[in-house]
Amino acid sequence: MKVLAFDTSTEALSIAVGHWHAGQAQVWQHTGPGGAQASATLIPQAMALLGQAGMTLQALDAVAFGAGPGSFTGLRTACAVAQGLAFGAGVPVLPVDTLLAVAEEARHTHGATRVQAVLDARMDEVYTAAWAHDGTQWHAHGGAALAAPQDVPLQPGWVLAGNAFAAYGGRLPAGAARVDALPTATAMLRLAPALLAAGQALPASQALPRYIRDKVAKTTDERAAERAARAVTPEP
Repeated sequence: MKVLAFDTSTEALSIAVGHWHAGQAQVWQHTGPGGAQASATLIPQAMALLGQAGMTLQALDAVAFGAGPGSFTGLRTACAVAQGLAFGAGVPVLPVDTLLAVAEEARHTHGATRVQAVLDARMDEVYTAAWAHDGTQWHAHGGAALAAPQDVPLQPGWVLAGNAFAAYGGRLPAGAARVDALPTATAMLRLAPALLAAGQALPASQALPRYIRDKVAKTTDERAAERAARAVTPEP
């Protein structure tokens, strides 16, 4: 099996190519700045990795991408590139939940198996979802949500993992282990075999972002009104 994976949903650009042969995976990877730079470097770096791996786009079993939640611009970049590459090569796309990829990164780096993933959503909020690993695969515990940092649910014994600690560390739930983790392309490669086996590959035309926030940005007046409402709301 051969998969190209990439994520542009956060402040980092992550790309990886994986080739599974006889049960063993060989991986080529690249990391770099995300944001505006990702749209200019994603395709050249992806093609460079494919060259290093001796692969063509047409030889891939799927193009995996971080579908969201995450940066609106980053998600649109990933979807557009995944769609273009997959359509031109005649291969399917594999949308990967970025919060699931965070959980997988926390499992791989720290052995965490019960993870409350938290990604910085800006505007004083985080994207969050709970995932539990049974030793073989991940299971969602509820859906993804957009929440104020202090409202993130956390069950006893679960680990907080993500990139929201620098911005909201003091407001996130206390008393739990914390793991810095991003939705890396290598995490997506580790997830890919199970996702493909579950039939989650899609035609290139269906490479769509998964938004949770229904607006790109709030106006200054809307943010001011929300702060004012919080200030006058009595404590329960």
